[in-house]
Amino acid sequence: MRRPLKFVLVWTLLVLAMTGPPSAQAATADDPEEIVRRADRVRGPEGNFATSVTITSTRPNSEPRVAEYEVLIKDWNRSLTKSLAPAREKGRILLMIGDDLWLFMPKIDQPVRISMQQRLMGEVANGDIVRTDFSGDYTPAILKSEETDGKQAWVLELKAKRPSVTYHRIVYWVQKKTYHPLKAEFYSISGTLLKTAAYEDYRQAAGRLRPMRLVLSDPLIRGQRSVMQYENMKTRNLPDKYFTKDYLKKLSD
Repeated sequence: MRRPLKFVLVWTLLVLAMTGPPSAQAATADDPEEIVRRADRVRGPEGNFATSVTITSTRPNSEPRVAEYEVLIKDWNRSLTKSLAPAREKGRILLMIGDDLWLFMPKIDQPVRISMQQRLMGEVANGDIVRTDFSGDYTPAILKSEETDGKQAWVLELKAKRPSVTYHRIVYWVQKKTYHPLKAEFYSISGTLLKTAAYEDYRQAAGRLRPMRLVLSDPLIRGQRSVMQYENMKTRNLPDKYFTKDYLKKLSD
């Protein structure tokens, strides 16, 4: 009997080493902070990375507006967004450090302080492109679980930790098992639904499947929406000097 018992003991230890204790697994599955943190890491790599973003904004009875940006993210609390097109906005840079956001324009010597909530283009706020760290900006709670588009998902409520963040409240659908963001609703401090979002076009980028398209829609005006299309997302070594106000003019050239 000794050999079978020894085999069972070794096998049990191997299983626990690979999966962790049952209590830890359950805590992870039902921990809203861990769910949001993992979903953040699906939307963008941990550490430093760069990506290009094309925003196409459409309104009823109007020609679409298109803008292109280069975005650099460092440790999730610093970012730099450089405008590439249209020509009249080329060289403009948004610099985010923590909760502070500045706009640099080539013809103005000093950057101007602006807010995360301010519109960048169409339905896209400044905070939508410069900051995507939900886990750092919001306190989450699980409202319920439900099926959406054939996928089992957690429905979470995210409440802002500080007035400076982009939205006061977010309702957020995250797919179970994969932690893929599926959709979201963004609310103002008065409780008004400002916009809805759909995370689409999952493709391999920077080492895993990520949503490479974010569709932001106006809930009150049918057909009014902005599409943020991400390309060339990859990890990069980004010098600290890039994320300083003194260096903005050099980057705009």
